Amino acid sequence: MPYRPSHRQLEYLVALGDTGHFGEAARRCNVSQPTLSVQVALLEKQLGAALIERTPGQVAPTPVGAEVITAARVILHGLDEIRALAAGSKGNLGGTLRLGVVPSFGPYFLPYLLPQLHKEHRDLKVYIREDRPRPLERAVLEGETDCALGQIPDQEELFSFRTVCHEKIYLGVPRQHPLARLERVPVAALKGERLLTLGPGHRLLDDVRRLASISGAMLAEDYEGSSLDALRQMVSIEMGLSLFPELYVRSEFGKEQNVRLLTLDGWAGERHIGFFWRKSSARGAHYEALALLGKTVAQSLF
Repeated sequence: MPYRPSHRQLEYLVALGDTGHFGEAARRCNVSQPTLSVQVALLEKQLGAALIERTPGQVAPTPVGAEVITAARVILHGLDEIRALAAGSKGNLGGTLRLGVVPSFGPYFLPYLLPQLHKEHRDLKVYIREDRPRPLERAVLEGETDCALGQIPDQEELFSFRTVCHEKIYLGVPRQHPLARLERVPVAALKGERLLTLGPGHRLLDDVRRLASISGAMLAEDYEGSSLDALRQMVSIEMGLSLFPELYVRSEFGKEQNVRLLTLDGWAGERHIGFFWRKSSARGAHYEALALLGKTVAQSLF
């Protein structure tokens, strides 16, 4: 019969991969360091592969060890899902939710969603992780995050995705810019203009790249914004133009005097936002309910 690693062995291995230190991993798992070392060594022997590279002052997964750790995270998360399903029978969406959100949408939507979520599921504990879309997608696939709120993932076939809203995207230009006189701007009018954007990993970068490609605008290669606020402030001092999502505009542009928001003609200026989770997740019904609530909340906003 093929060998099957124990739950505890997988926990030890993941902790070791996270900490890179036998002592730290043992403390995290509430066992002695010799116990953890022996179990990891036994796991390697039973699997017939070196999982951890041990050198003086350094502990790191081998290439195959890194792959096993990734798989172990998913397995351990599956066990957590079983516990959450049992807790979910009480109608509280599983008791605990690790929710990922993208920074260009989550901070401006959660103030509307969370009060309603707490009202309907008072015992639900929600832990929020804000990150760029691609790291969030990886975290969901590897079981570090239960589900996330953002745009449709790149590897769409690996996820279930439920749309919450369609959000408009506006072009922001300095108040003194010649285009600021217009309400609607033809895409061709952007030829030669300098477009500012967020850094790698943000979907807004992809949107700006596409817009630059079809309009003849120039992507500002010497600057990558760290936040929408940073982009807005740079546009306000005439460093370039940029794109701003609708909910951010509603939240942060109320007192903005130096940036004018315009609608582009000839470009589909919107993005689809929704909840997504690993397609194989056992907690799909929980996330479906969350997405339905999110859609109801969004309908009151858009």
